[in-house]
Formats: sequence, structure tokens, C-alpha cells
Amino acid sequence: LQDRNAYLEKEVQRRTREVVAIQDVTIVALASLAETRDNETGGHIRRTQHYVRALAKKLQTHPRFASFLSDETIELLFKSAPLHDIGKVGIPDAVLQKPGRLTPEERKVIELHPEIGGDTIGKVRERLGTADHELKATEYLRRAMEITYGHHEKWDGTGYPYGTTGEGIALSARLVAVADVYDALVSKRVYK
Repeated sequence: LQDRNAYLEKEVQRRTREVVAIQDVTIVALASLAETRDNETGGHIRRTQHYVRALAKKLQTHPRFASFLSDETIELLFKSAPLHDIGKVGIPDAVLQKPGRLTPEERKVIELHPEIGGDTIGKVRERLGTADHELKATEYLRRAMEITYGHHEKWDGTGYPYGTTGEGIALSARLVAVADVYDALVSKRVYK
């Protein structure tokens, strides 16, 4: 009986690792769909993901953020960050792939991607149903929504889509915003 229980425990652990690996690959594949439509952001998803982890690890030692930024939360942020631009799949190619400066009208279209992505992730959460409070996926999807909706908000309220200010912007979204802007600054882009 002990041998059987030990075997079953190892089998559960093995299958859990398989499910997590499949989940991780699926997330990156979905996030890569947005990246493949935007010629300017090759590798952006992976770089941003690693920048987020580095920022969060550094902030983990700060007393103000230490209670939120557990190792488990940092891993969730690392896994959620690739979805920040998933809403770009809903942006027309003529705007998304334009090789120059956007017009004010085109800029408004691009500024829809946080809502498109956040709403999409919200629909996925709804499909999990009301019992999803017990699922680890709930926390993951909640962080992904925070990030997707808030990664273009700015501390002073001049960001989009909602003009949220200061600490009203989720810490997860603030971390991705810093990583996202940093990557844009250090990467070669046609429109810069």
C-alpha cells in the first residue's frame, strides 16, 4: 500500500509538471500570435518577460513590495507578462504594420489593444465559472488581465485606456510598463 501510494504521488507530480509545461508553451504560443503580426517586436515578448522577472526580484527586497512579491507571485508575473500585447491580434494590419508614424486616428486604434486583450482574458475567466476561485489559473488570469489592461497607463493619468493614476495602476501592470518601455527604448524600431 505504501509503495502504491508513493507511486501514485510520483505520477501525480509527473503529470502536474506535464500540464504546467503544456500551459506555459500554450501561453507563449498565444502571445507570439500578437508578436508575429507586429514586425517591430521580434523577441519583445521574451525580453519583456525576463525584464519583469528581474525588476520584481529586485523589488522583492524592498519592504513596501516584499509581501506582494513572493517567489510564487513573481513566477505568475513572469508567465503572465507575455500576454500584455495579446490585444494586438484585434488591430487591423494596415495600422499595426504601418512602417512610419501613426496618424492621430491610427493611434486611437492602436490604443484599443489593452481593452481588446483584457476583455478577451476576462471572457476566458468567465468560462472557468464561479468555482474558479479554487483554481490556480484564476490568479494567473487575474494578473494577466491587470497587466493587459494597465500596461499603458501612466502614473500621472495620461496613459490609456482608462487614464488610471498612481497606485491605482496594479503593480503587475507597472512592472510590465517599465519593462515594455525599456525594451522599446533599447530595440531598433522603424517608427523611432
